[in-house]
Amino acid sequence: MRTKVTLVLLLLNVVLFFFIFSVVHRYRTDGAFEESRTRVLGPEAATIQSLEITGGRLTEPVRMEKKPEGWMIIRPTEWPANPYAVNRILNELMFLDHFTSFLVKDLSKSGLSLADYGLDKPQITLTFTAGVDTGAARNAASTPPKAVTLRIGDATKVGSRLYILSPDGARIHVVRRSLLDSLALTLGQFQADAIFNIPLFEVHSFNLQTSAPTNLRIRLRREGSRWLFEAPILARADRVNVELAINGLNALHTKSFIDAAAMPAPDRIGLNNPAFRLTLEGNGRRETLLLGNRTPPEEPPAAAKPAGDDSPSEPATEYYAKMDDRTPVFTVLFPDRLFATLRGSQEELRDKHLLSFDPRALTSLTLVAPNLPELTLQRLGNPEQPQETDPWQIVTHAANQAPQTLLAELPLVQRVIESLESLQALKFLRDAPQNIELENWGFNRPEREITLNFSTKGAFAEGASTAALPSSVTLLVGVASERDGLAYAKLANEPFVYLVDPDILRESPVATRYYRSRLLRELPAGARITGLSLKDTAAKTELFAHRLAGGETWAQALSTETAARRAALQGILDQLGSLRAKDFVLDSFPPAIDVGGEMRPWKYGLEATISLVGGTGGQTDSITLFFMERTSGGTQFAGSPAFNVVFEVDQKLLDALFTLTHGPSEPAPSSPAPAAVEAARPAQH
Repeated sequence: MRTKVTLVLLLLNVVLFFFIFSVVHRYRTDGAFEESRTRVLGPEAATIQSLEITGGRLTEPVRMEKKPEGWMIIRPTEWPANPYAVNRILNELMFLDHFTSFLVKDLSKSGLSLADYGLDKPQITLTFTAGVDTGAARNAASTPPKAVTLRIGDATKVGSRLYILSPDGARIHVVRRSLLDSLALTLGQFQADAIFNIPLFEVHSFNLQTSAPTNLRIRLRREGSRWLFEAPILARADRVNVELAINGLNALHTKSFIDAAAMPAPDRIGLNNPAFRLTLEGNGRRETLLLGNRTPPEEPPAAAKPAGDDSPSEPATEYYAKMDDRTPVFTVLFPDRLFATLRGSQEELRDKHLLSFDPRALTSLTLVAPNLPELTLQRLGNPEQPQETDPWQIVTHAANQAPQTLLAELPLVQRVIESLESLQALKFLRDAPQNIELENWGFNRPEREITLNFSTKGAFAEGASTAALPSSVTLLVGVASERDGLAYAKLANEPFVYLVDPDILRESPVATRYYRSRLLRELPAGARITGLSLKDTAAKTELFAHRLAGGETWAQALSTETAARRAALQGILDQLGSLRAKDFVLDSFPPAIDVGGEMRPWKYGLEATISLVGGTGGQTDSITLFFMERTSGGTQFAGSPAFNVVFEVDQKLLDALFTLTHGPSEPAPSSPAPAAVEAARPAQH
């Protein structure tokens, strides 16, 4: 039984394989054969290297050839071909199928001839040459590729079809009319309207030359993601503006080509001394546009603007132009904004930022001002992996003293870094200043000298460039001797002088107290305040004093106080747990300070006892603060001998102190009646 089943299955497999290799293979072969029979052209249509079109809307033949950079029109003038027009023709030829065909020799039997199909004098003649494979090319290198000619006749009387004569002249094919539509173009339609063909990502150099009498030559070079001026000065260029200018050039299109018979006089065109000579250099190729004079103004068209089209077009002016290595002269609508940018390119394309750096690579800042000690801001944390949240410290260098360090307020350090990073030139004053000018602008004794030190690894160089950042850069900011309210800046290693916003001086003070961390002290985990005392030192009276007994809490200790005093005392305890200054006034602790032009001693004294966790024998510490009388609704000065500083207290601490020092200690007397008040007033004379 199993043997019979096996034999049946084997027989079925034989039948299936026979069907696959005979019926299906034959079907596919016949389909491919039928398809090849309907194709007008052979495989040569896929390797076309040149096209020549005669007739149609052309006054003279147009020849196009395939070059490494794309299709080019060789005759009647040399110009890049319109890639859309060429690709349309190539697709039509590659997939050119006939609906029917008949032999030319059979026409006489019906009393017809080529003239009846418009093929004796075809309206368009297309000649192309196709490439050959590399093996054939080696064997017959001297043999030129064979030219294939298609003659296009009349359209059929029924249907949108067309008569064409086969390349060998033996057969007439009826094909789609779309082939004629792809060929019946003017020379201007075959020509590409794009002027520059080097895309932005490929451009590595941009050259510009203006006309006489200035004859200014400007050269910009790409280095990684940055652009640099190479001439007439060595300076950084503004990457965004340079690339916008290059994109503007790539967006230019020819408006119309000037016929040689109607060519204006050379002095009217202005191409012998062009206003601009613009060159883009790419990978092994360069393109140069010569921009001449303006074209004569034309009468505005009578047609009204389409309804609903309210978008204003960018103002542009029409100029004569030509490519340096090509003969045709054409006109181009050149945007006025781009023209003005290129005219002032020495400033418009220049990087207005004085400093170009990655803040992550910054390791320290050194600030120097006249008659003040040098101040350094130094990054802490891992230098291999710097973060924006890395802490900073202040290093002060006083005469005859060792450097002192303090923790810096991170937002204020970040603010001065951002100010330096965004510092821009309001005006480029001099590229080669004289010594007298430098002295007049205050650089003989700069108002500010800021040195930026960077990681020498260069891992954070701008734009991920392989070139490392310099180890340090020094910015000099001067003010004029006549104090005109302006600020002038330059880099110590560059001659260029810039006019800058004087706010940079206010944003970079050389004062330890400005950058000092506002957090004076924070209680360690587990520590708690066990004693609090507030005294009026001037009157030598005690306003509050209490020390917690064993197991007592402040909630229990303050339960007998009034609600206002209880809230104020609890506020002081909270503020002492994380003591912050609103702002710093002095970097020392004097016995009296100047308030409104008067030297005043400290009015109040606050002392807190702190119990530390883990201390043997009940280890304790204390905080002592002194306060002035409140000078305004939001200002009260405090001093600390331990921190050696005078500062403005936080608003919450200010309000709590006011409640304790000026709050009612006993019931206030009743107010006298209004009549009694009037009677007590002195008589007016």
